[in-house]
Amino acid sequence: MQRPVFLSGKVVMDDGTPPPDPVTIQIVCRGIPRAVAYTDGKGNFNVDLSNRNHAVFADASEPTSDQAFSANNNLVNSRGVCPGESNFLGTEIQAYLAGYRSDTVNLGLRRSLDNPDIGTLVLHRLSNVEGLTISATSALAPKDAKKALEKGRDEARKKKLPDAEKEFQKAVTIYPKYAAAWLELGNLQLEQKDVEGARNSYAQALAADPKFVNPYLQLATISAHELKWQDVLDDTERLLRLDPVDFPQAWMFNAFANYSLRKMDAAEKSAREGLSHDPNHRFPGMSHLLGVLLAMKQDYTASAQNLRDYLRYAPHANDLEEVKKELAEVERVAAVPPAKTQ
Repeated sequence: MQRPVFLSGKVVMDDGTPPPDPVTIQIVCRGIPRAVAYTDGKGNFNVDLSNRNHAVFADASEPTSDQAFSANNNLVNSRGVCPGESNFLGTEIQAYLAGYRSDTVNLGLRRSLDNPDIGTLVLHRLSNVEGLTISATSALAPKDAKKALEKGRDEARKKKLPDAEKEFQKAVTIYPKYAAAWLELGNLQLEQKDVEGARNSYAQALAADPKFVNPYLQLATISAHELKWQDVLDDTERLLRLDPVDFPQAWMFNAFANYSLRKMDAAEKSAREGLSHDPNHRFPGMSHLLGVLLAMKQDYTASAQNLRDYLRYAPHANDLEEVKKELAEVERVAAVPPAKTQ
């Protein structure tokens, strides 16, 4: 019988205070992160790594990769945390928050009966990132508003959506500048297909805190589904000015918006930038777009490589047959020697 593997610890900001909102805890197997827990209101966390169902939902900024685990989707198998490794070999634990970099703890020498407390993980602010995924307004929220937000999050996790919405509404009524609560309300409204309600809540979050980056991405996502490409471009440019590092999805939306608006050079630049910030290939659509753009520039070798990357990293996409045809055509044209000039 496999023994339980418990870990606990604490996360603090670089000034020693606990994060005002939950922070994701990640296990990193051979360089690939997976969310396994969140911090509580005091920055503490607990996780049972022997639970095969311990993975948690991650936000759009978090660099995870389900496809990287396609051969073995369980982080915990009969031998260890990383597939193919014994015990904790090849494994680290860290906190994740966009705009910050976390201390890491190497778990390689740990055993299941060791003291579960791994200590404190410090989040260090990146000097080139102005925006935050934790709103500055959260620290100023009254206790009753914070309590309503936490209760709403708990009800949402239990899928009690009407009760969650009441609590989020209560939080923003008590504290109208509570950007984090407006974001949660918008996310809940979007989940319930109330697009206009969500759009208004995200706008309220940004009115309270213009440097709160998550609502920009949510608004861009809504506009992308509605094919409102200028709105997508505006929102992603605002986000990327605040944080050009942690949101490859924003670069992808920005690239597609520029492409749809016939700004090809800008689209190529954004696709390349996005790929450089997406090492785990979460958004392979950028490879497809770059392949198309390079084919238009008659750079067929580079185009073919990007189309192959898309097919490799998006094996279950709906447009695989179409992309295979595009790749075949690019390879055919690339194999034809240029016509000799007289």
